[in-house]
Amino acid sequence: MTMDDFMALAKARRSCRAYRPDPVPEALIARVAEVGAWAASGMGMQSPIVVAVTQPAALETLRRINAEVMGAAGSDPFYGAPCVLVTLAARERPTAVEDGSLALGNMMLAAEALGLGACWIHRARETFERPEAQALLSALGVRAEAYVGVGNLALGYRAGAAATPKPRKPDFLYWIR
Repeated sequence: MTMDDFMALAKARRSCRAYRPDPVPEALIARVAEVGAWAASGMGMQSPIVVAVTQPAALETLRRINAEVMGAAGSDPFYGAPCVLVTLAARERPTAVEDGSLALGNMMLAAEALGLGACWIHRARETFERPEAQALLSALGVRAEAYVGVGNLALGYRAGAAATPKPRKPDFLYWIR
């Protein structure tokens, strides 16, 4: 991949807020997560983990809790996505949020490259402070108390065209020369 290819990918990526119900093949989910695993992390400690949630009952639990935390009970904060990649990071690491954020950023670019829509949904921290969400982790053998929720990545096939990007602000880059 050239730098021009990478820039085209980065510029094309838009958050998706409407998904088709079609399931995402597990092989594609695994590829997206793998790119997250290769994200930079503080001191190379690789503090993030990703939990791929495709089971309808577990998705509904996460939707309900996230909507309650948001103060919008009954809504779908995941926009109908058939998959959510919950990104958590080791609570003990001082760079937990940064490490998880880099993983999420990598995964959003991977989703775009694979023809999938993705949207970073907040409130993972608050969601995984609740016993019901912690039980989902415990069922996987993950010590819930050892991790902090960083973000949820809604993932699936777009229900429509990607949004048109807003122009970039001109005062993004400053120089000290």
